[in-house]
Amino acid sequence: MPHDAAITALKNLLGTRLSTSTAERTQHGQNETWFAPALPDAVAWPIDTQEVSQIMKICAAHQMPVTAYGTGTSLEAHAVPIHGGLSLNMSKMNKILDVMADDMQVRVQPGLTREELNTDLRATGLFFPVDPGANASLGGMAATRASGTTTVRYGSMRENTTALEVVLADGRIIRTGSRAAKSAAGYDLTALMLGSEGTLGIITELTLRLHGQPEAISSAVCAFDDFDTAVETVQAVIQMGIPMARIEFVDAQIAEIFNEANGTSLPEKPHLMIEFHGSDAGVAEQSERFGEIVADMGGADFNWATTTEDRNRLWRMRHGAYPACIAHRPGCTGLVTDICVPMSRLAEAVAATRTDIDAEGLIGPILGHVGDGNFHAILLLDPNSADELTRAKAVASKMAHRALEMGGTITGEHGIGIGKRAYMADEHGQGWQVMSLIKQALDPQNILNPGKLVPDANHATKEAE
Repeated sequence: MPHDAAITALKNLLGTRLSTSTAERTQHGQNETWFAPALPDAVAWPIDTQEVSQIMKICAAHQMPVTAYGTGTSLEAHAVPIHGGLSLNMSKMNKILDVMADDMQVRVQPGLTREELNTDLRATGLFFPVDPGANASLGGMAATRASGTTTVRYGSMRENTTALEVVLADGRIIRTGSRAAKSAAGYDLTALMLGSEGTLGIITELTLRLHGQPEAISSAVCAFDDFDTAVETVQAVIQMGIPMARIEFVDAQIAEIFNEANGTSLPEKPHLMIEFHGSDAGVAEQSERFGEIVADMGGADFNWATTTEDRNRLWRMRHGAYPACIAHRPGCTGLVTDICVPMSRLAEAVAATRTDIDAEGLIGPILGHVGDGNFHAILLLDPNSADELTRAKAVASKMAHRALEMGGTITGEHGIGIGKRAYMADEHGQGWQVMSLIKQALDPQNILNPGKLVPDANHATKEAE
């Protein structure tokens, strides 16, 4: 087996927390979407930062690749070890280290999931707001600079991470950021690590911002005859300064799929799903003003989720969109891609994407975070059809290039992984080479998640084409 010497050293360090079994390796070589599996040579479960440091020193000495693994929910194959080596499963590093309620901060290990954190925080009156839908690990969310349904009000991982502890490729341990509200002390290494997708270091601790649990919450869903009107409604709400906690869009196909999966009776039209957070009086006023705007814009089938159970049911339905879409075409696999454009171009971008999907003869529901211009296409493919995959990649390529032409970005929240690496030069130009130089400085042997995010030595950028 490749890397025998490294595996022997790791076995001596970790004992039963290192596995070379086919079952474990297979599990850690899979992904949520269409990418081919790639198995690691071994899987390790560290329990603390010092152990991660020792693991990295061994792997550096033997030039063994290391790919961090959280919960495996990413959509661009970030955690697939395409060059083999070690899959570093962080699930045993899942403790809350310190709740600093007075500062509205918490210190956690990276294997803790966002749902576990918020369950533990319930008694404090605080919560962590970043909600990508999947119950992802917080370390994985930081590594991909995750966002989600609540970004329009609370921001992404970028705004909600104040400090990190990171193990570098050679085993050095560094701390980035601080608990202070701001700093002007040199390069922002925290921001550098956020979104680095495990290519610059292994995150072993996070300090996160918390927010007060809202006194009142109000959610609603409403239908529109067309997406342009739905977007105009959102723009009107934003321009009037009405603070939204969530504002989601689903197209007519998603409404149909929701009905199939959940027994609902939504009209098969585009819908907005909205939520307000605040005081009782504030939420009541915001809800009333939003309802007036919807009425003026011709929205219909307006339903408020008036109880906690109704709200939870609404957002479970939204968060379950991907598995519901997969179930809509039994046996299919998904090519899921996202772009983010200026709000003024969102309706145009969605309409053009729908035209592209239909022209290629594909099943491709569209949904997204309409409040920040980020939307997703879920292309449902026959896993045995190379032709469907080729046509789906053509749609994804058009989406990416259209986003750049509109002044947007090739990904609002999915990240790069393998699938979007081909478009990085188009978005960043020489900046992509600067990213490569940073990678070379921190990981000269290229052992941290190789083949992802930055150019290879030969600058090959056609992996996803």
